[in-house]
This record gives sequence, C-alpha cells and structure tokens, in this order.
Amino acid sequence: MSILDILDKKYLLQFIIQSKYLKIWFDVLTPKQLLFFESMIKRIKKNHTVLCTSRDYDQVTQLAKIRNLKLVIVGKHGGSKRHDKLNASLHRAKLLSTRIKKFSPDITISFCSPEAARVSYGLDIAHICFSDSPHANAVMRLVVPLIQKLLVPWIIPKKEFVKFGINSDDIMHYKAIDASIIAKRKVSKNSKKLDKENKRKMILVRVEEEYASYSTKKRPAIPILREIIKNFCDEEIVVMGRYISQVKQLDQTFGKKIRVLSKVVDSKTLLENSNIFIGSGGTMTAESALLGIPTISYNAIPNIIESYLVRKKLVVRETNPKHIVRSIRKIFESSNLTIKKKAEKMLNSMEDPYPILVKTIKSVLK
Repeated sequence: MSILDILDKKYLLQFIIQSKYLKIWFDVLTPKQLLFFESMIKRIKKNHTVLCTSRDYDQVTQLAKIRNLKLVIVGKHGGSKRHDKLNASLHRAKLLSTRIKKFSPDITISFCSPEAARVSYGLDIAHICFSDSPHANAVMRLVVPLIQKLLVPWIIPKKEFVKFGINSDDIMHYKAIDASIIAKRKVSKNSKKLDKENKRKMILVRVEEEYASYSTKKRPAIPILREIIKNFCDEEIVVMGRYISQVKQLDQTFGKKIRVLSKVVDSKTLLENSNIFIGSGGTMTAESALLGIPTISYNAIPNIIESYLVRKKLVVRETNPKHIVRSIRKIFESSNLTIKKKAEKMLNSMEDPYPILVKTIKSVLK
C-alpha cells in the first residue's frame, strides 16, 4: 500500500467521522474538469450522495462514457457567440434551479461554473470552487463574488483572484498543477488504443480553444500544421480537434496529409504513444509536459501555468511555425532523458488537493 493510499484512507475516515452524511452537487462542464474531479467524486461517493451534472457537449459526454462516470445532462453548450452563450446559460440556470432545489445539496463544488454559482447563491447553498484560470475574465467576474471558498494552485498569486471580489482569506492554495491530478490517472479499460505505425514518429497536435469566452478568433494551428506537413510528411501527424467545425475545417484543408481524430479519445492514451506534443498552452500541454513528453506550446492563451512550465524548461514556447519545425528537429535528434527525469520529479512532488477539499468542506459547513 502506498503512502498516498494511506493518506487517502486517513482523510476519508476523518471526513466520515467528523461530518454528517452529506448531499454534494458537482457541476462538471469540460473534459479537463471531468478528469480533475473524477477521483474526488469516486472517493466522496463511497459515503455521501453525489449528483454530477453537466451540459450537452460531446467532448464531455463521450469522455464520461470512456471514464465510466455517470452525468446528469442539464442544458447545452452555448457555442462561440456571446448571445448564444448568454441564452444557453440562462436556460441552463433555470433548468438547474428546479433540479437542484429538489436534490437539496449541502454543498456545491465546481470549477467556477457560472450556472452553479448563480443557482447556489439563489438557493443559499454553500459553493466551493477550484480554478487555475484567472485569465478567464468573464467567468471569474460572474462566479468569484458569489462563492464561499476558492482552491487554486500555489503558483498563482491570490491577488489574481482577489480583484474579482473574494477575500484573500477565502482562497486556499494547494501544491499542485491541475494537470498533475489528470496525469496520474489510470487509463480506462474503455479507452480505444491508437493504431500506431512503429517505424514512424508521431507528432501530436492539439488545436486551440475557439469557443471559450477568453479565446481569440485567430487560428494559429493552421499555419503551424502547414509547416509541419512540409517538413515531416514521412512522420505520422495526428491532430485533435475540439469541435465538429474544427474537424471539418482540418479535413477540408489538409485531407489525408494528416490524421484528424473525429471522436473523443482519452488524452493520456494519445500522449503515451506520441514522440512530441504541440499544444495551445492549456491543460493538455501541461499534462504532456508532466508526463515527460517533449512539449511545444504555441501559447494561444497566455496563462500562468504555461509560463511556469516554460520557466522550468518542461515546455518550449514557440509561436513562429518555422521555429516550431526547428524545435521538432532538435527534439527528434535528442534522447530527451533530462526532460523525462525532470518531469517525473515534478509530478511526484505535486500533492493531492482532495484532503484540502475535505478540510474546506468541513470549515464551510461547521
């Protein structure tokens, strides 16, 4: 039995002894949130009643099936346009208000869900949030003033969140990057393995987020892919789209020159088969780096986590397509053992935020 297992049982026992039987509502909106909360939900469910809600969004619903996590779907994803986002959010909040009033949870846990914040505030339910995204300005402004506690990675200064309307004392740090929790998970038996040609190196590319409120409308992945195809046509170029519109555009633009994944796949399965990962600087970029895979960020969404990993030399930041090609060549010519050892050391140093969540739940409900 590992030290982590012993600590986990210790905190779970404390949670059972020191707290009453609880009803807890998790609102899970994105693949990252699902993978981040998965182990916490499974541990809490052993002794408490948990309701996990989400929205009609293929990236989440398909991943939930792969990970064998039951979700109650309420409302839908609002897409990229502001008016559509607003209407979808308002409609979802209305639907949730009825369901959550009936469920009557003792506490809400989310990754700064605007609908969970509004409904919890309106129904007088305590709300604990996680976040590593102070750059998501609109979401922070909608959520942070309405919650009781905020749990964030230790590398993000509290002042980044205080400006949105929360007291510094109500922000708790944990010594982990969120991607470390995701990177430590076991690959599900339901995950489809990628058929890989052993002789060819795999270049895995993740296109940028387009629908989030903080996204720009630029598409930096397209010129990067053109340059990669021009220089590495003999290698296997695998591209992960986020939305159907992106998959269609990639197919139309590049045809059979690249392999575009049209279905949701567990990212860890892909990363473990990749020789290099090129991402936009988000969670999968961090996960790749912590797994010791040579990682390039084209920094579509500048953020504190990506900057930290660049400083630690686990991520190479390049925005120029020709410079990215140069970095790929350099990586292919190296054994990359230093990166692997450094990544393993960092990943092992990251703590599990679950005990901090348990402590925070008890402090909020006492």
